[in-house]
Parts: sequence; structure tokens; C-alpha cells
Amino acid sequence: MGKKAKPIIVIVIMALLVGGYYFYLSNKVESNESKEVVTAVQEVILKDLDKNYPPTPKEVVKYYSEISKCLYNEEYTDEQLEKMADKLLAIYDDELVANNPREDYMKNLKKDIADFKENAYTISTYTPSSSTDVEEYMVAGRECAELYCTYTIRTGAEYSNNLQRFILRKDVETKHWKILGFDVPVEE
Repeated sequence: MGKKAKPIIVIVIMALLVGGYYFYLSNKVESNESKEVVTAVQEVILKDLDKNYPPTPKEVVKYYSEISKCLYNEEYTDEQLEKMADKLLAIYDDELVANNPREDYMKNLKKDIADFKENAYTISTYTPSSSTDVEEYMVAGRECAELYCTYTIRTGAEYSNNLQRFILRKDVETKHWKILGFDVPVEE
């Protein structure tokens, strides 16, 4: 190889490296721009309960709380409201669902959400009982569990804590924990 050919080869290699780096960077930026951001509402709706059902009573209450946070805090369409309500119904025990016909359930849910928003409340955080504080017991041959969840509610600049008690029962067929009922415990 001659002395004149070496600089030309070096220049060609450098040009290829610079061109390749430019191509890499331009494609990397485009791929980041094409990614969509999933909202909290979409995340709740997209959860496939057939494949990814919450495995413990605590996880069921956490999922319930995630849905509640979306219902009471976020903006969404009527269709998304229906889908979130269906997700709630899917984690409720059959007995609870039977005692709350869907039409009545939807009417009451919409009223609760409207009242919550009218008073400018938002669910700031929620904290379910630790796993060691979940009380499991048997009733009529069925596995049940009781646990609590503390919700921090914000109104303007003020915060308050609200405690809610959950009773769950394990479904005989699916072996999934389902919410049988919930209430605000009375202080003694």
C-alpha cells in the first residue's frame, strides 16, 4: 500500500464511524419518542386478572385501593369508569356481588364519586396492614381473612386518616381471595 492510500483509508473509516454513530443516535431518539405513557387509569384497566390475580388478601386490598384512587382522583371516560367498576366486581366475593345488582352498584358508585369530588377530597395515600397483621380464620369451612387499610384523604391543605376494615373470603373454585365486605370500624 502506498503512502497516499493510508490517509484515504483512515478518512473513509472515520467517516463510516461518524456516520454510524449519527445513525445510532438518530434512531435512539426516535424510539424514545414513540413510547406511550400509560396512565394510572389505563394501568388498572389493563391488569389481566385471569393471568395476574393478586395472590394474597393484602394484594387484593392494594389493588382495590389502586382502583379507588383512580376512581376518586383521576379524570376518565364513562367507558373507563365501567371498566374500572368491572375490575372491582371481579375482586368482590360472589355473595357481595349478588347483594349489589350492577345497575344499583353503578348508580351508587357514581354518586359516591360525585360527592367525593364535590367536597374536593383526594386519596393521597393508602397503607394496608402488614402481612403479619392479616388475621386468617375459618367460617363454615371457608377460609376468611381480615385486615385494615388506612387511607390518607386530602382536602385542600388538610389531611385526615380514615381506617377501613376488609373481610375477604377464598373462592372455592379459583382459590382467589375475594372481598366479602368492608366497613369503617367503630372506635370502642
